Amino acid sequence: MSNTIAAIILTKDEEKHIARCINSLKGVCEEVFVIDCFSSDRTKAVAESLSAKVYQHPWKNYATQFNWGLHHCPITADWVWRIDADEFLDKGLGQSVKKAITECEDDVNGIYVRKRIDFMGKPLMHGGWYPSYHLKVWRRGHGECENRWMDEHIRIFDGRAITVEEGDQVDANLNDLTWWMDKHNGYATREMADMLMMEYGLDASAQEVIPKFFGTEEQRKRWLKVKYIKAPLFLRPFINFTIRYVLKAGFLDGKEGFIWHFLQGFSYRFLVDAKIFELKKRFGFNRDKIKQYLIDNYITDHTDAGGARFCKAINPVSPIQVSIYTERRAYAA
Repeated sequence: MSNTIAAIILTKDEEKHIARCINSLKGVCEEVFVIDCFSSDRTKAVAESLSAKVYQHPWKNYATQFNWGLHHCPITADWVWRIDADEFLDKGLGQSVKKAITECEDDVNGIYVRKRIDFMGKPLMHGGWYPSYHLKVWRRGHGECENRWMDEHIRIFDGRAITVEEGDQVDANLNDLTWWMDKHNGYATREMADMLMMEYGLDASAQEVIPKFFGTEEQRKRWLKVKYIKAPLFLRPFINFTIRYVLKAGFLDGKEGFIWHFLQGFSYRFLVDAKIFELKKRFGFNRDKIKQYLIDNYITDHTDAGGARFCKAINPVSPIQVSIYTERRAYAA
């Protein structure tokens, strides 16, 4: 069975990370495709110097950009690997995946790999962040990125998935906290829209990961998110912090762990709730008006010339802006 792999990487001003990412794919991925959102730094030049094929495409959201690359790049490999520009393969993960797809049965169409997050240079080994398994590799033609504004996962259409236990896909962003805060302000707006669409039944649930506690990691996360949405506004950040930092021992990751969990709960998650409250108050807590606003600005019901579905772009004069970013980090999990 063929075991060729094509990696797809989304970029926007990733000069700081892109070489590390591509170099970690050597000997693992026969093809590397970079979908660049017109970077203003040397991202494109660096990627091309490392033999990656770079295609530039305007940004709508992560799912749209990734699926555009999946459907428009001249991929010939049998498998596809989703990896972000600030991620890299570590501890023999690449060769472990190569071995798995060579030896797997014909009905295996997806592979879960173990993900690790490094924050301020420190691996986060507690708080429920590690080990964490994500479907990052799948047989070409048998999966794509689900069409959401936030927390989008890879969904395979048929067959089954297996898990590779050896090695890590490491998320290690090298930017500072000012960048982190700016980034998460954008994430909070997208998460606000995503959670409200789930609350009002506007998400495309039939085409997304099915919430299920005793299922895959994505299904369990989606189930927990459904439950989280039903919790009281502004109480949810405290719940998040208590579960991850206290009950799941996030405090064992030292000062970096404390900063991480405090920012996750009382900065990011609290900001999401504040934006939800702001939007609901703006429309007088009128359910129909809020739903119409979401439909006008966020509903994903478009198809491009290649048959790929994509989300409607945010109105640039909307009172609630969405910052344009090229990565979806596990930071917002």
